[in-house]
Amino acid sequence: MSTPKERRADVALHPVRIRILVAVAGGRRTATELAGQLADVPQATLYRHIATLANAGLLDVAEERKVGGATERVYVVPEGGVTPTAETLASASREEHARYFTAFMSSLLAEFSRYLAREHIDLMADGVGYQQVVLHLDDEEFIRFAQGFAELVQPLLAHEPGEDRTPRLLATTLLPLTKG
Repeated sequence: MSTPKERRADVALHPVRIRILVAVAGGRRTATELAGQLADVPQATLYRHIATLANAGLLDVAEERKVGGATERVYVVPEGGVTPTAETLASASREEHARYFTAFMSSLLAEFSRYLAREHIDLMADGVGYQQVVLHLDDEEFIRFAQGFAELVQPLLAHEPGEDRTPRLLATTLLPLTKG
C-alpha cells in the first residue's frame, strides 16, 4: 500500500524516519545494517519506522533473501528520492512549509547533536563547519550561482558508499532577506 505523493512528506517528517532515509539514500541497506548505523534507536522502534516508510512508498524492497529461517529485505530509496517535489512545494501552504522546514531543521539539529555526543570530536579534522553569509546578487547572478553550485555537487551525489568514504551531510538553505 502506497501513500499518495502529497502525504509522503508528512510521513517522512519524523526525526527517526529522516535518519533512516538518509542512511539508505544512495545505497542498499538491510534492517540489520540500519540497526547498526542507528544504534541509539530501539530495534522495535526502528522496525516500525522502516515498515511505515515502506508502506508509504518511501522505501522500496530491492531484494529479499533467506537468512536462517527469516526473510531479510534489502531497502532502497525509490527512484526520484523522497524530497518533496517542486510541484508539492509550489502548492504547499505556509503552514505546510513551516512543517517541512521545521522537520529539516530538526533533522539537522539531531545530526549535529549526535556528532557532539561522540567520545572525541575535532571540528577541523572532521571537516565540520557551519556559517551564514549574505550574498548580494541580482537575479542573473543568483541563477549563475545556483547553476554552478548544482554542477559542483551533482557528480558527487553519484559516489557510492565505501570504506574509504566518510558520509558527510551538506544542508543548504537559501532565502531572500527583508531589505531594510
